Amino acid sequence: MARPLPSLNALRAFEAAARLGSVSQAAGELHVTHGAVSRHIRALEDALGRPLFVRDGRGLALTADGHRLRDSAGEAFGVLQAGWIALQRGPRAAALVLGCPGSLLARWVIPRLERLAADLPDLTLHLSAQEGGVDLAAAGLDAALLLGEAPWPAGWQVWPLAPERIGPVLSPRHARFAALRDGPPRALLDEPLLHTASRPQAWPRWLASHQLTDAPRLGTGFDHLTYLLEAAVAGLGVAIAPRELVQADLDSGRLVAPWGFADTGGTWALCAARGNPDARIPLLADWLRRDLLPAD
Repeated sequence: MARPLPSLNALRAFEAAARLGSVSQAAGELHVTHGAVSRHIRALEDALGRPLFVRDGRGLALTADGHRLRDSAGEAFGVLQAGWIALQRGPRAAALVLGCPGSLLARWVIPRLERLAADLPDLTLHLSAQEGGVDLAAAGLDAALLLGEAPWPAGWQVWPLAPERIGPVLSPRHARFAALRDGPPRALLDEPLLHTASRPQAWPRWLASHQLTDAPRLGTGFDHLTYLLEAAVAGLGVAIAPRELVQADLDSGRLVAPWGFADTGGTWALCAARGNPDARIPLLADWLRRDLLPAD
């Protein structure tokens, strides 16, 4: 028999502390005391039997279990928030079913849902995580937000949104952080590089953009970008990722990108079946393009 879920208040307190990196800031956001947030986190750790946070200097760092719970709790609360906003607005047209990779959904789409709802109040989305090759009809999708490149399937209509810019990222916790940060891109050829099976050409293409044609040394591989990046945050190696999906980590200092990002031919694109008459899709494409290509 499955164990019951822990308190939603406890999960909410943990998610806020994990997202903000601070119990005090989480308490301020939730309008509760510092002690209340600490007790909720302790209750979760007691129920799990393992820590979710460890002390890191004066701050807090997530354990591996903490990272997993943060990602799942953040995604769940984001979906709940979007659903609640939709309910408050009353009955609407049927939701537009939008598919996208899980890492893109968690790291880029969900943080923008509130703003999207404010800007396009008549658009209700149903979000569906898609991995691997996307079959719009088989998955029941009205549209898909993807990172990819031509040629696209012949039966698709594609709205290109912005170039995909990818680059290597690593954590200050990496054992060779100082040497790598101050070294040239060629220094990466001596590193076992973290990678994902879904984007086998990411490293070779980025290296080629820096006139490096040597075959990279590939280290640990991951099925999903989310796990790849958490391994990088933990200091386990150098990862490669689209800039937009790591921007929050760069802003917080969890990751750094010493060598920058390069356009290697991929693109952000919104895709739908050719001839789909739904007028909301081009509206969504315009909104996404404005977000990805902000005005100077």
